[in-house]
Amino acid sequence: MSFLRPKLCVCVIGAGNGGVAMAGHLGLKGHRVRLYSRDENKVAPVRRAGGITITGAVQGFGPVELATTDLAQAVDGADVIMVTTPASAHAAVARELAPHLKRQIIVLNPGRTGGALEVQQLLRSANRFNTVVEAQSFIYASRAERPDRAHIFDVKREVTVAALPARRTRLVLLTLRKLYPQFVAADNVLETSFANIGAIFHPAPLILNASKVDSGVPFDYYHEGITPSIAALMERIDAERLAVAAALGVITMSAKDWLEAAYGARGATLYEAIQSNESYRGIKAPQTLRHRYITEDVPTGLIPIASFGRHLGLPTPFTDSLIQMACGVTATNYWMYGRTVESLGLAGMAPAEIRDFVENGFKRAPAAEPMPAFAHAKI
Repeated sequence: MSFLRPKLCVCVIGAGNGGVAMAGHLGLKGHRVRLYSRDENKVAPVRRAGGITITGAVQGFGPVELATTDLAQAVDGADVIMVTTPASAHAAVARELAPHLKRQIIVLNPGRTGGALEVQQLLRSANRFNTVVEAQSFIYASRAERPDRAHIFDVKREVTVAALPARRTRLVLLTLRKLYPQFVAADNVLETSFANIGAIFHPAPLILNASKVDSGVPFDYYHEGITPSIAALMERIDAERLAVAAALGVITMSAKDWLEAAYGARGATLYEAIQSNESYRGIKAPQTLRHRYITEDVPTGLIPIASFGRHLGLPTPFTDSLIQMACGVTATNYWMYGRTVESLGLAGMAPAEIRDFVENGFKRAPAAEPMPAFAHAKI
Protein backbone atom coordinates (compact mmCIF):
# COMPACT_ATOMS: atom_id res chain seq x y z
CA MET A 1 0.00 0.00 0.00
CA SER A 2 1.33 3.46 -0.88
CA PHE A 3 0.50 6.69 0.88
CA LEU A 4 0.20 9.99 -0.95
CA ARG A 5 2.00 12.93 0.58
CA PRO A 6 -0.50 15.55 1.71
CA LYS A 7 -0.48 18.61 -0.51
CA LEU A 8 0.24 22.02 0.94
CA CYS A 9 -1.16 25.50 0.43
CA VAL A 10 1.73 27.72 -0.64
CA CYS A 11 1.86 31.48 -1.05
CA VAL A 12 4.58 32.55 -3.49
CA ILE A 13 5.57 36.19 -3.00
CA GLY A 14 7.09 37.75 -6.07
CA ALA A 15 6.25 37.17 -9.74
CA GLY A 16 9.67 37.57 -11.30
CA ASN A 17 11.81 34.89 -12.96
CA GLY A 18 11.95 32.75 -9.84
CA GLY A 19 8.45 33.30 -8.52
CA VAL A 20 6.73 32.41 -11.79
CA ALA A 21 8.81 29.22 -12.14
CA MET A 22 8.17 28.21 -8.54
CA ALA A 23 4.43 28.90 -8.62
CA GLY A 24 4.03 26.98 -11.87
CA HIS A 25 6.13 24.00 -10.79
CA LEU A 26 4.48 23.69 -7.38
CA GLY A 27 1.07 23.84 -9.06
CA LEU A 28 2.23 21.15 -11.48
CA LYS A 29 3.17 19.03 -8.46
CA GLY A 30 -0.40 19.31 -7.20
CA HIS A 31 0.01 21.83 -4.39
CA ARG A 32 -2.47 24.64 -3.86
CA VAL A 33 -0.68 27.77 -5.04
CA ARG A 34 -1.30 31.46 -4.52
CA LEU A 35 0.87 33.99 -6.35
CA TYR A 36 1.28 37.51 -4.97
CA SER A 37 2.79 40.58 -6.63
CA ARG A 38 2.29 44.28 -6.18
CA ASP A 39 2.08 44.55 -9.96
CA GLU A 40 -1.37 43.77 -11.39
CA ASN A 41 0.20 43.40 -14.84
CA LYS A 42 2.13 40.37 -13.59
CA VAL A 43 -0.72 38.52 -11.89
CA ALA A 44 -3.60 39.34 -14.25
CA PRO A 45 -2.33 37.04 -17.08
CA VAL A 46 -1.87 34.20 -14.59
CA ARG A 47 -5.39 34.76 -13.31
CA ARG A 48 -6.80 34.67 -16.84
CA ALA A 49 -4.86 31.53 -17.76
CA GLY A 50 -5.66 29.81 -14.48
CA GLY A 51 -2.02 28.96 -13.99
CA ILE A 52 1.48 28.96 -15.45
CA THR A 53 3.01 27.01 -18.34
CA ILE A 54 6.42 25.54 -17.58
CA THR A 55 8.95 24.59 -20.28
CA GLY A 56 12.49 23.25 -20.24
CA ALA A 57 13.79 20.81 -17.64
CA VAL A 58 10.23 20.64 -16.23
CA GLN A 59 7.26 20.75 -18.57
CA GLY A 60 3.53 21.13 -18.08
CA PHE A 61 0.80 23.44 -16.83
CA GLY A 62 0.71 24.34 -13.14
CA PRO A 63 -2.66 25.54 -11.81
CA VAL A 64 -2.59 28.64 -9.61
CA GLU A 65 -5.73 28.99 -7.50
CA LEU A 66 -5.17 32.68 -6.74
CA ALA A 67 -3.04 35.35 -8.44
CA THR A 68 -3.50 38.63 -6.63
CA THR A 69 -2.20 41.99 -5.46
CA ASP A 70 -4.01 41.47 -2.13
CA LEU A 71 -1.35 40.21 0.30
CA ALA A 72 -3.80 39.43 3.11
CA GLN A 73 -5.85 37.22 0.79
CA ALA A 74 -2.76 35.48 -0.59
CA VAL A 75 -1.37 34.65 2.85
CA ASP A 76 -4.62 33.63 4.54
CA GLY A 77 -4.67 29.87 5.08
CA ALA A 78 -1.24 29.24 3.57
CA ASP A 79 0.99 26.65 5.22
CA VAL A 80 4.20 28.04 3.77
CA ILE A 81 5.15 31.46 2.43
CA MET A 82 7.86 31.27 -0.22
CA VAL A 83 9.53 34.67 -0.67
CA THR A 84 11.14 34.91 -4.11
CA THR A 85 11.68 38.68 -4.30
CA PRO A 86 15.21 40.08 -4.51
CA ALA A 87 16.83 39.99 -1.08
CA SER A 88 17.01 43.79 -1.15
CA ALA A 89 13.19 43.71 -0.73
CA HIS A 90 13.15 41.34 2.25
CA ALA A 91 12.82 44.11 4.82
CA ALA A 92 9.84 45.65 3.02
CA VAL A 93 8.22 42.22 2.60
CA ALA A 94 8.64 41.49 6.32
CA ARG A 95 6.96 44.76 7.29
CA GLU A 96 4.06 44.16 4.92
CA LEU A 97 3.63 40.53 5.96
CA ALA A 98 3.63 41.13 9.72
CA PRO A 99 -0.04 42.19 10.13
CA HIS A 100 -1.29 39.15 8.18
CA LEU A 101 0.77 36.34 9.69
CA LYS A 102 -0.51 33.44 11.75
CA ARG A 103 1.61 30.30 12.05
CA GLN A 104 3.08 30.10 8.55
CA ILE A 105 6.66 29.07 7.86
CA ILE A 106 8.45 31.81 5.91
CA VAL A 107 11.17 30.72 3.47
CA LEU A 108 13.57 33.18 1.85
CA ASN A 109 14.51 31.84 -1.60
CA PRO A 110 17.35 32.61 -1.19
CA GLY A 111 18.21 34.56 1.95
CA ARG A 112 21.51 35.79 0.48
CA THR A 113 23.70 36.87 3.42
CA GLY A 114 21.86 37.69 6.65
CA GLY A 115 18.33 37.48 5.25
CA ALA A 116 16.78 35.43 8.04
CA LEU A 117 18.46 37.60 10.67
CA GLU A 118 17.06 40.75 9.06
CA VAL A 119 13.52 39.41 8.60
CA GLN A 120 13.30 37.86 12.06
CA GLN A 121 14.32 41.13 13.70
CA LEU A 122 11.61 43.03 11.87
CA LEU A 123 8.92 40.42 12.61
CA ARG A 124 9.78 40.27 16.30
CA SER A 125 9.53 44.04 16.52
CA ALA A 126 5.92 43.56 15.32
CA ASN A 127 5.33 40.72 17.86
CA ARG A 128 5.33 38.02 15.20
CA PHE A 129 7.29 34.89 16.02
CA ASN A 130 6.99 32.84 12.85
CA THR A 131 9.85 30.56 11.94
CA VAL A 132 12.03 32.15 9.26
CA VAL A 133 13.97 29.79 7.01
CA GLU A 134 16.83 30.72 4.70
CA ALA A 135 17.68 28.79 1.53
CA GLN A 136 21.29 28.90 0.41
CA SER A 137 20.38 29.47 -3.22
CA PHE A 138 17.36 29.46 -5.51
CA ILE A 139 16.37 25.96 -6.53
CA TYR A 140 15.99 26.80 -10.23
CA ALA A 141 17.98 28.38 -13.00
CA SER A 142 14.99 29.92 -14.76
CA ARG A 143 13.58 32.83 -16.72
CA ALA A 144 10.02 34.11 -16.99
CA GLU A 145 9.26 34.28 -20.72
CA ARG A 146 6.02 36.14 -19.96
CA PRO A 147 3.89 36.54 -16.80
CA ASP A 148 2.16 33.16 -17.26
CA ARG A 149 5.06 31.20 -18.74
CA ALA A 150 8.48 30.24 -17.36
CA HIS A 151 11.43 28.30 -18.74
CA ILE A 152 13.36 26.20 -16.22
CA PHE A 153 16.90 25.58 -17.45
CA ASP A 154 17.66 23.21 -14.58
CA VAL A 155 16.61 22.20 -11.07
CA LYS A 156 19.40 21.98 -8.51
CA ARG A 157 20.17 18.56 -7.11
CA GLU A 158 20.40 19.87 -3.56
CA VAL A 159 19.76 23.14 -1.71
CA THR A 160 20.67 23.59 1.94
CA VAL A 161 18.25 25.40 4.23
CA ALA A 162 18.34 26.48 7.86
CA ALA A 163 15.78 27.87 10.25
CA LEU A 164 16.45 30.66 12.71
CA PRO A 165 17.13 29.34 15.29
CA ALA A 166 18.72 26.17 13.94
CA ARG A 167 17.07 23.96 16.54
CA ARG A 168 13.87 24.21 14.46
CA THR A 169 15.42 23.19 11.12
CA ARG A 170 14.68 19.45 11.34
CA LEU A 171 11.06 20.14 12.25
CA VAL A 172 10.36 22.59 9.42
CA LEU A 173 12.01 20.26 6.92
CA LEU A 174 9.24 17.74 7.57
CA THR A 175 6.97 20.26 5.86
CA LEU A 176 9.33 21.81 3.31
CA ARG A 177 10.49 18.50 1.85
CA LYS A 178 6.90 17.88 0.75
CA LEU A 179 7.53 20.76 -1.63
CA TYR A 180 11.16 20.09 -2.50
CA PRO A 181 12.89 16.82 -1.55
CA GLN A 182 16.09 18.61 -2.63
CA PHE A 183 16.00 20.69 0.58
CA VAL A 184 18.52 19.42 3.14
CA ALA A 185 19.52 20.76 6.54
CA ALA A 186 22.37 23.22 6.97
CA ASP A 187 23.94 23.67 10.40
CA ASN A 188 22.52 27.18 10.81
CA VAL A 189 21.84 30.43 8.92
CA LEU A 190 25.50 31.40 9.09
CA GLU A 191 26.18 28.42 6.85
CA THR A 192 23.45 29.32 4.35
CA SER A 193 24.42 33.00 4.48
CA PHE A 194 28.10 32.45 3.80
CA ALA A 195 27.30 29.91 1.11
CA ASN A 196 25.81 32.84 -0.82
CA ILE A 197 27.25 32.08 -4.23
CA GLY A 198 25.32 34.90 -5.87
CA ALA A 199 27.69 37.39 -4.25
CA ILE A 200 30.53 35.72 -6.13
CA PHE A 201 28.88 34.96 -9.48
CA HIS A 202 26.80 38.09 -10.07
CA PRO A 203 28.42 41.51 -9.36
CA ALA A 204 31.94 41.01 -10.73
CA PRO A 205 31.03 39.77 -14.25
CA LEU A 206 28.33 42.43 -14.69
CA ILE A 207 30.54 45.31 -13.54
CA LEU A 208 33.54 44.14 -15.55
CA ASN A 209 31.38 43.79 -18.68
CA ALA A 210 29.95 47.29 -18.26
CA SER A 211 31.02 48.41 -21.74
CA LYS A 212 29.15 45.51 -23.38
CA VAL A 213 26.06 46.15 -21.27
CA ASP A 214 26.08 49.88 -21.98
CA SER A 215 26.50 49.33 -25.71
CA GLY A 216 23.63 46.84 -25.85
CA VAL A 217 25.76 43.98 -27.13
CA PRO A 218 23.95 40.71 -26.24
CA PHE A 219 26.05 37.93 -24.72
CA ASP A 220 25.71 34.80 -22.63
CA TYR A 221 26.29 35.95 -19.09
CA TYR A 222 28.28 33.00 -17.78
CA HIS A 223 29.95 31.40 -20.78
CA GLU A 224 30.91 34.61 -22.60
CA GLY A 225 30.86 37.17 -19.81
CA ILE A 226 33.19 35.31 -17.45
CA THR A 227 36.68 35.26 -18.92
CA PRO A 228 39.72 33.68 -17.25
CA SER A 229 40.73 37.07 -15.78
CA ILE A 230 37.26 37.83 -14.43
CA ALA A 231 37.05 34.32 -12.96
CA ALA A 232 40.42 34.88 -11.27
CA LEU A 233 39.07 37.98 -9.52
CA MET A 234 35.96 36.04 -8.52
CA GLU A 235 38.19 33.40 -6.93
CA ARG A 236 39.96 36.07 -4.85
CA ILE A 237 36.64 37.49 -3.61
CA ASP A 238 35.53 33.92 -2.91
CA ALA A 239 38.65 33.33 -0.81
CA GLU A 240 37.75 36.35 1.35
CA ARG A 241 34.22 34.97 1.83
CA LEU A 242 35.64 31.62 2.92
CA ALA A 243 38.05 33.28 5.38
CA VAL A 244 35.31 35.35 7.04
CA ALA A 245 33.06 32.29 7.27
CA ALA A 246 35.84 30.21 8.85
CA ALA A 247 36.40 32.89 11.51
CA LEU A 248 32.74 32.43 12.48
CA GLY A 249 33.18 28.67 12.70
CA VAL A 250 31.51 28.03 9.34
CA ILE A 251 33.11 25.70 6.84
CA THR A 252 31.53 26.17 3.43
CA MET A 253 32.27 25.17 -0.14
CA SER A 254 34.24 27.25 -2.56
CA ALA A 255 32.36 28.55 -5.58
CA LYS A 256 34.08 25.94 -7.75
CA ASP A 257 33.11 23.07 -5.47
CA TRP A 258 29.54 24.41 -5.26
CA LEU A 259 29.19 24.20 -9.04
CA GLU A 260 30.03 20.53 -8.89
CA ALA A 261 27.65 19.86 -5.99
CA ALA A 262 24.75 21.81 -7.52
CA TYR A 263 25.16 21.02 -11.22
CA GLY A 264 27.83 18.34 -11.57
CA ALA A 265 30.08 20.91 -13.32
CA ARG A 266 33.79 20.24 -12.86
CA GLY A 267 37.03 22.04 -13.66
CA ALA A 268 40.54 22.64 -12.37
CA THR A 269 39.66 26.34 -11.93
CA LEU A 270 36.48 28.31 -11.38
CA TYR A 271 36.64 29.42 -15.01
CA GLU A 272 36.78 25.83 -16.27
CA ALA A 273 33.94 24.74 -13.98
CA ILE A 274 31.70 27.57 -15.21
CA GLN A 275 32.47 26.77 -18.83
CA SER A 276 31.60 23.11 -18.29
CA ASN A 277 28.19 23.92 -16.75
CA GLU A 278 25.67 23.31 -19.52
CA SER A 279 22.81 24.48 -17.27
CA TYR A 280 24.10 28.05 -17.64
CA ARG A 281 24.22 27.92 -21.44
CA GLY A 282 21.83 30.38 -23.03
CA ILE A 283 21.32 32.57 -19.95
CA LYS A 284 21.67 36.08 -21.32
CA ALA A 285 23.37 38.99 -19.58
CA PRO A 286 21.26 41.78 -18.08
CA GLN A 287 20.72 44.77 -20.35
CA THR A 288 21.39 47.32 -17.63
CA LEU A 289 23.80 47.78 -14.75
CA ARG A 290 20.84 48.67 -12.52
CA HIS A 291 20.04 45.00 -12.21
CA ARG A 292 19.63 42.77 -9.18
CA TYR A 293 23.08 41.31 -9.83
CA ILE A 294 24.30 44.64 -8.43
CA THR A 295 21.31 46.23 -6.66
CA GLU A 296 20.63 43.02 -4.70
CA ASP A 297 23.92 41.15 -4.54
CA VAL A 298 26.04 44.09 -3.41
CA PRO A 299 23.97 45.26 -0.38
CA THR A 300 22.85 41.74 0.64
CA GLY A 301 25.96 39.80 -0.34
CA LEU A 302 29.23 41.68 -0.66
CA ILE A 303 28.56 44.32 2.02
CA PRO A 304 27.71 41.83 4.78
CA ILE A 305 30.85 39.84 3.93
CA ALA A 306 32.93 43.01 4.22
CA SER A 307 31.12 44.08 7.40
CA PHE A 308 31.67 40.74 9.12
CA GLY A 309 35.29 40.94 8.00
CA ARG A 310 35.73 44.30 9.72
CA HIS A 311 33.92 43.01 12.80
CA LEU A 312 36.34 40.08 12.99
CA GLY A 313 39.46 42.05 12.06
CA LEU A 314 39.87 40.32 8.69
CA PRO A 315 40.80 42.38 5.61
CA THR A 316 38.60 42.00 2.51
CA PRO A 317 40.38 44.22 -0.05
CA PHE A 318 39.00 42.62 -3.22
CA THR A 319 35.45 42.61 -1.88
CA ASP A 320 35.79 46.24 -0.76
CA SER A 321 37.12 47.28 -4.16
CA LEU A 322 34.25 45.63 -6.03
CA ILE A 323 31.73 47.32 -3.72
CA GLN A 324 33.29 50.69 -4.50
CA MET A 325 33.16 49.95 -8.23
CA ALA A 326 29.47 49.01 -7.91
CA CYS A 327 28.77 52.28 -6.11
CA GLY A 328 30.63 54.16 -8.84
CA VAL A 329 29.07 52.61 -11.95
CA THR A 330 25.52 52.98 -10.58
CA ALA A 331 26.04 56.26 -8.68
CA THR A 332 24.59 54.61 -5.57
CA ASN A 333 26.04 54.38 -2.07
CA TYR A 334 25.17 50.79 -1.19
CA TRP A 335 26.92 51.18 2.15
CA MET A 336 23.99 53.35 3.25
CA TYR A 337 21.49 50.49 3.32
CA GLY A 338 23.47 47.26 2.94
CA ARG A 339 23.26 44.56 5.59
CA THR A 340 25.89 45.02 8.26
CA VAL A 341 26.74 43.42 11.58
CA GLU A 342 25.06 46.40 13.24
CA SER A 343 21.84 46.28 11.19
CA LEU A 344 21.55 42.53 11.76
CA GLY A 345 21.64 43.02 15.52
CA LEU A 346 25.01 41.34 16.05
CA ALA A 347 27.17 44.33 17.04
CA GLY A 348 29.44 43.65 19.99
CA MET A 349 28.99 39.89 19.80
CA ALA A 350 31.96 37.53 19.68
CA PRO A 351 31.88 34.64 17.16
CA ALA A 352 30.79 32.15 19.84
CA GLU A 353 27.93 34.44 20.88
CA ILE A 354 26.79 34.83 17.29
CA ARG A 355 26.76 31.06 16.87
CA ASP A 356 24.76 30.64 20.09
CA PHE A 357 22.20 33.10 18.80
CA VAL A 358 21.68 31.48 15.40
CA GLU A 359 21.56 27.99 16.91
CA ASN A 360 19.45 28.56 20.03
CA GLY A 361 17.62 31.82 19.44
CA PHE A 362 18.83 33.96 22.29
CA LYS A 363 21.62 36.41 22.95
CA ARG A 364 23.92 35.90 25.89
CA ALA A 365 23.47 38.37 28.72
CA PRO A 366 26.52 40.11 30.21
CA ALA A 367 28.49 37.80 32.49
CA ALA A 368 27.36 39.58 35.66
CA GLU A 369 23.70 39.06 34.81
CA PRO A 370 21.68 35.80 34.87
CA MET A 371 21.08 34.04 31.58
CA PRO A 372 17.60 34.80 30.17
CA ALA A 373 15.16 31.91 29.72
CA PHE A 374 14.39 30.56 26.27
CA ALA A 375 11.47 32.21 24.50
CA HIS A 376 9.09 29.62 23.11
CA ALA A 377 8.36 31.04 19.69
CA LYS A 378 5.67 29.63 17.47
CA ILE A 379 6.56 27.47 14.52
